[in-house]
Amino acid sequence: MLSPFLPQGLTEGAALFLLLISFLASFITAAFGIGGGALLLAFMAALVPTAALIPVHGVIQLGSNAGRVLILLGSVHRPALTGFVVGSVVGSILGGLIVVELPASVVQIGIGLFVIWTVFSRAPQWLRDMPVLTGAISSFLTMFFGATGLFVASYTKSFDLPRHGHVATHAALMTLQHCLKIVVFGVLGFAFGQWIGFIVMMIAAGFAGTVAGRVSLDWIDEKLFRRALNTLLVLISLRLILGGLGVI
Repeated sequence: MLSPFLPQGLTEGAALFLLLISFLASFITAAFGIGGGALLLAFMAALVPTAALIPVHGVIQLGSNAGRVLILLGSVHRPALTGFVVGSVVGSILGGLIVVELPASVVQIGIGLFVIWTVFSRAPQWLRDMPVLTGAISSFLTMFFGATGLFVASYTKSFDLPRHGHVATHAALMTLQHCLKIVVFGVLGFAFGQWIGFIVMMIAAGFAGTVAGRVSLDWIDEKLFRRALNTLLVLISLRLILGGLGVI
């Protein structure tokens, strides 16, 4: 049924499973503000060819985050965007120019430790006051690692926004970052065309998850949301660190 829309090497069973994960990932991110991108990347890494993993994941995440922005547009904290966008342009270009990839394990461990530190202490002042640097670092890393939503979530968290504002602002930042990443991969010659059918289905499943998660966001208690957000940040960070160390 799905075979005509799938690229070579991706089975129908794998595609159906990833569509379910796309729904769940977007539901989690819409309801709690973080976690879906890393969850989706982890499952895609086992089923999608390595050369296509980061660019295809980037397009899917662009669609997923853009859907959240559309639904929560009025809650976006616009002062968080400008400097971050400037830095993201610089970081994306530098990442695309580097031939030798950074070791994934180093990136995983570094991001995991940094985010855990920001959960249990006050976010460093530069994270909020130097959005250009924050945008540049996270956009540089996303060219090699893919799921830097945790890093961007730490920046968003530093503004201490209400739950709707946090989710909306984080989605806007990630939409801009993934858009830049896709442009760079396109310039580098990645053939997105053969993946377009699969990408469209994944974005549609993700949007359905966003709508469902948006309903949950309305009734989640503010304190519960903060605890859930910090718990997710720590759990995913520990998963990144253990993966980088080769434990799991």
